[in-house]
Amino acid sequence: QVQLVESGGGLVQAGGSLRLACAASGRTFTTYVMGWFRQAPGKEREIVSSISRSGTTLYYADSVKGRFTISRDNARNTVYLQMNSLEPEETAVYYCAARATPLYNSYYREASDFDFWGQGPQVTVSS
Repeated sequence: QVQLVESGGGLVQAGGSLRLACAASGRTFTTYVMGWFRQAPGKEREIVSSISRSGTTLYYADSVKGRFTISRDNARNTVYLQMNSLEPEETAVYYCAARATPLYNSYYREASDFDFWGQGPQVTVSS
């Protein structure tokens, strides 16, 4: 079991930046693939980014490539999502997710692949 606690959400103007952080409990953080998802009102939850256990294999949704950066600090049990050039359409609840795996350099992209979820901070981008 792992508990995920996100921070860093809030209100930002279009074109601005936010950094989300997700702190995981326990001493097994390095066994988890981590992911960030978002869900806007009336829409399905969608993948934003995912990072392998090693931190070297990354996945980004096409819509965020070049603007968002995922990273992890295994010593701090924390995964980050740096979001730049935010757009109003990206207003959503952003969720951190974790999935234990023996694969060191793989990531996952589907919500159904992940077993543990954070509470989801709101990110609001004003126009």
